[in-house]
Amino acid sequence: MNVYFHPDFFTVYTNDPAAEAGRMEVIMDRIAPHVDIVTPDPIADVDLMAVHPKKYIESIRRRGLYDIAALAAGAATQAAAAAMQSPSFALVRPPGHHASADSCWGFCFFNNMAISLMHLYTTHRIKSAFILDFDMHFGDGTVNILGHLPWVEILNPEARDRRAYLSQVDQALLLTTADVIAVSAGFDNHIQDWGGLLLTDDYRTMGGWVLKAAARNHGGCYGIFEGGYNHNVLGSNVLAFLQGLMGQE
Repeated sequence: MNVYFHPDFFTVYTNDPAAEAGRMEVIMDRIAPHVDIVTPDPIADVDLMAVHPKKYIESIRRRGLYDIAALAAGAATQAAAAAMQSPSFALVRPPGHHASADSCWGFCFFNNMAISLMHLYTTHRIKSAFILDFDMHFGDGTVNILGHLPWVEILNPEARDRRAYLSQVDQALLLTTADVIAVSAGFDNHIQDWGGLLLTDDYRTMGGWVLKAAARNHGGCYGIFEGGYNHNVLGSNVLAFLQGLMGQE
């Protein structure tokens, strides 16, 4: 599996938890022996402006965050393109699912998911998409940008019972006929993270379900890293999800 990662993602670019020192290191230590690391390029302006207006983009530039955010969006877009041939993952920061077209919060600046899917759609690689956002927090930015589009389905599981949560994900993936399954992969709902709900094996299980749904639909699948803040378990959780995407359940 190709994992799109740039050494600049090790950079502490703000003082928020997503940029905390050591966060990406613990993930890379766990996954690097099992995947192929691909160094991405920053997003092309035409792809960025398909989602965010120029005035908003310039506001991110003035904050000194454009370069790292554009690199994350580029990694997500390249992972999405590769996903139509083989499952892939964008290990990026900043995350993106709280970024709307012209506003943002929650450690996000550009909406990596929306940008990557718009690229697939406008280049005629897909006609439909299913987004699974299993981050603890509702992906409001992604819904604001894509939720009104008839070719996009979005699931933010909200059950607070673990079994009900997994059942909701399973049933939705069984029903979708989308050309691509795209996952906003936040790991902060883990039993030892902020959400306190899911087990490490659950991420492997959900990854396997995503792979099976994509194969059934003769389409692609990929994930984009979002949340997850307990460094003691984060690497294992990401690896479990990738193992599921690789069919190693």
